[in-house]
Amino acid sequence: MNDTNTDETLAVLSAPIDPEKLAMLHRRLEAEAEAEGLVDVAYTTVDSPVGELLLAATPKGLIRVAFAVEDHDRVLESLAAQVSSRILRSPQRLDPVARELAEYFDRKRTVFDLTLDLSLSRGFRQLVQRHLPEIGYGRTLSYREMAELVGNPKAVRAVGTACATNPLPVVVPCHRVLRTDGSLGGYLGGLEAKTTLLALEAAA
Repeated sequence: MNDTNTDETLAVLSAPIDPEKLAMLHRRLEAEAEAEGLVDVAYTTVDSPVGELLLAATPKGLIRVAFAVEDHDRVLESLAAQVSSRILRSPQRLDPVARELAEYFDRKRTVFDLTLDLSLSRGFRQLVQRHLPEIGYGRTLSYREMAELVGNPKAVRAVGTACATNPLPVVVPCHRVLRTDGSLGGYLGGLEAKTTLLALEAAA
C-alpha cells in the first residue's frame, strides 16, 4: 500500500463518529436481531431516584432489575452465564417496564402490571418472591409475617435470603419487608435505596 492510500485509510479511521448514524445503525441491528429471533436477553438502563437501574427481559418477561451498586457489567455477565449469551441493548423492548417504573417513581402507579420471568430463582426463594407483591403499596411486613404468609412460619431466615437475592427489586417489592423490631434489615440496593422507596410510598 502506498503512502497516499495509507493516509486516506488513517483519515477514515480517525474521523469522528456521528452519534446519530451510530444510533441508527444500532437500531437497525436491534430490529434485525429481534426479527431473526437472535436476542434471548434484551436490556437497557434508566435513571431513577435510587440511581441508574439496569432492566433486562427475556421473551417470557422481565427477568432482572439491578442497582448500579451491583455493577451492571457483572450483572450482564451473570445473565450471559445463567440465561444466554445472546444479549443486546434494546431500549424499545423495555419501554413498557421503563414507563411503569417512571409512573411508580412519580407516585402515579401503586401496582406493576408486567409479565415477569422468575427463572433466576428456585424453590422457596421463588415462592417468597411470588408472594411479595401481596404486600400492598405503602405497607410493610416483618420477615416473620412474610414467613407466615407463605405458609412456613419457621422459615424466617430463609425469607431474608429470598429477599436479599430477589432479582427484581422495586417491581417485586422486597423493600417492604422489615425486621421484627421495625428496623430496615439488609437490601440489595443498599439501605439508602430501601429508605427512599419506603419514604416514596409513605408520602403517596
